[in-house]
Amino acid sequence: MADLTTLRSAEIPRPNAKRVHPILAILGIYAASRIVTLIYLFIASGLAQEGSRFGAGSSIERFIVGWDAQWYWIVAYSGYPSTLPVTETGHTAENAWAFMPLYAWISNVVGMPFGSWAVGASITSLVCGFLACVGLYRLLRNRISHVPAMWAVVFLANSPLAALFHVGYAEAMFLALLLFALDAVLKRNWVVLYVLIPVMGFTRPGILPFSLMLGLYLIWRWTRRRIDPLPGAEMANIIALGILGAVIGFAWQTIAGLVTGDMGAYLSTELAWRRNWIPDAVPHFYPFDGWIAGLDFWFAQWHVPSVLGWTIFFAALIATGWALMRARPIVALGVEIRLWSASYLLYLLAVFFPQSSTLRLLLPLTPLVGALALPRAWWWRPLVLCASLIYQWFWIYFCYAQGVQIWQIP
Repeated sequence: MADLTTLRSAEIPRPNAKRVHPILAILGIYAASRIVTLIYLFIASGLAQEGSRFGAGSSIERFIVGWDAQWYWIVAYSGYPSTLPVTETGHTAENAWAFMPLYAWISNVVGMPFGSWAVGASITSLVCGFLACVGLYRLLRNRISHVPAMWAVVFLANSPLAALFHVGYAEAMFLALLLFALDAVLKRNWVVLYVLIPVMGFTRPGILPFSLMLGLYLIWRWTRRRIDPLPGAEMANIIALGILGAVIGFAWQTIAGLVTGDMGAYLSTELAWRRNWIPDAVPHFYPFDGWIAGLDFWFAQWHVPSVLGWTIFFAALIATGWALMRARPIVALGVEIRLWSASYLLYLLAVFFPQSSTLRLLLPLTPLVGALALPRAWWWRPLVLCASLIYQWFWIYFCYAQGVQIWQIP
């Protein structure tokens, strides 16, 4: 395999080379990919049958407000309950406290001229998806050069989860904010993060691993201070931002507790969704318990011996850790992306219950797509793109055209 430095240099255009401005190129890529996804959604709406999640004769508008998007709609129009709803068994029922408000409110404002929250949500997601593509390019262009960074944008715009750039989910907004925040860390533009961190924190869960990443980044910078000076002011900013991220990360739990009078309101609400799979799940949250209970549940469903299942899981963990530390395409992306990826994966292991939404929950690992965009054989990038488009169709078909099985929840 050729040296990565040589590969990157080979794709850097000459200073006098003429090319389309990157923003215009990204806009063209994004527009074309959105047409493809809209075609998929239109076909899926026609394939929806009686008994499916959305029923026969469905529409793209119903898809936009379907699944978790309905909770953002509830937040926009009804707000949050002051008393937690309770099931017949005495457990906290599903409610709006599991969903943070910023995306719902912005979508509501955007949709007011159209008299439709669905239109506002779709526009918000579309714009945020474009901003996410711009943010990904900005983040990667100085690490892997223009052409691979642009291919990474192609992969993101046509990813298996590209429907999230159309429907009423907060993922596109959070991803855009995250990519610009990571770019700010890479460029050491700390002032911008004082704005981005609070906004991220009230868009979607995920600010706590960003705070952890800043802590790990500070340790890394400290170990390299002789070759990369770490001024006191910069150290103070990193520490302050890490603390800010931690405070914001727990703020929503505190707000939910103060409004409802139950300081465990947010966590008990999150556990309500887990009981859809495990009715007798523990009533309290414990770190890492979700994966332990979840994998045992899925091993039983798939008739996989527990020992074999856990062996495969730990082997996958070891392989992932090795890839983040040693795999040359990932190392080429820079330490900031690697630290974020490790922090976010640890966060998922600590708080998440593995189920059909796992793929969607992995969207914040988008910067790693840069490793797929690095040059290899001529057929590699077209193959990745084709695979993404095929997977995108099946994800839309199973989650929206059908959506009747436990494994079809997006």
